[in-house]
Amino acid sequence: MFLSKKLIAIVLLAYFCPSGAAPLFDDSTALEVTVAGPLSSLLEEDDDQKELRFVLQANELSHSIKVRLRGNSRRRVCDFPPLRLNFTDDDTAQSVFEGQDKLKLVTHCRNSNSSELNMLEEYAAYRIFNLISDVSYKVRLLRITYTDTDGRLRENNFDRYGFLIETASALAGRVGGEPVQVPAVSLPSLDSQQAASVYIFQYLIGNTDWSLVTADTDDTCCHNGDLFDIASDLFYVPYDFDLSGLVNASYARPDPSLRISRVTKRRYRGYCIATDALRSALSTIKARRAEILDVISELPVLSQKDIERKTKYLDQFFEQTENEDKIVKSFDRRCL
Repeated sequence: MFLSKKLIAIVLLAYFCPSGAAPLFDDSTALEVTVAGPLSSLLEEDDDQKELRFVLQANELSHSIKVRLRGNSRRRVCDFPPLRLNFTDDDTAQSVFEGQDKLKLVTHCRNSNSSELNMLEEYAAYRIFNLISDVSYKVRLLRITYTDTDGRLRENNFDRYGFLIETASALAGRVGGEPVQVPAVSLPSLDSQQAASVYIFQYLIGNTDWSLVTADTDDTCCHNGDLFDIASDLFYVPYDFDLSGLVNASYARPDPSLRISRVTKRRYRGYCIATDALRSALSTIKARRAEILDVISELPVLSQKDIERKTKYLDQFFEQTENEDKIVKSFDRRCL
């Protein structure tokens, strides 16, 4: 496979600079942790900037951390919203969390089995994009035992899966780039291979909840994505896939302006780009088909029926790509 000089540079940086990727995100197995603290007080908190003290245990080591609520739309729909874990440098030495500072934790949202499945499916979306591009957020699956020291929850001790997301600064260090915050982005400034990969990936998982336009509540570009400057080109890195068709969360609804009835209906929302870049990205994704499907089959908790249903959804995309000329032309026709 042909690699551009820029992509070769990224690969070499990743190989010769392993310190850029923290040990926490180098392992795909679920990390067993215990999180103990005033959980019921935290969940009742109105101030999403207020941090409460918790203790996190992993690999027989204890870490004093501060925890706060995070997330905008999810806080409105989740009984158990996403969290941010704030570590201290002197408390993580010689542990799996060494070098970590503030980490986003994606949680199970609601106290139901289906909600936990949705969280695992969103985790799978991150893992799938890892297979497509090195310039992507790494994630680490956790098996979490929560303990409410307030003793006011219906279950003061319970187990759930969750996952941590690599920080923007860690991603930047890993690929030799810098995070960029700008109010708008010009399409020619984007790395074409990364952009095409994102466009097709979002179509693959049925995600329409993203754009290269500044969100209404933000001052910087982009909606559900971050920008990184690598060798003077901008790389768009997506995140937040809970409204995708692959996840199909119970609260997920498509934007009415898209005129689609459900989130499982795919709609290509990529921006206009060179056809060669689209073909190259499509070839890369098609070559990863088996690995992409393996991500789903290796998820914990999912029943065989769940796995078959999600595999079928992804396979519908790959069946479309068998006529490569046709699908590339459809992308060209529908680009923004």
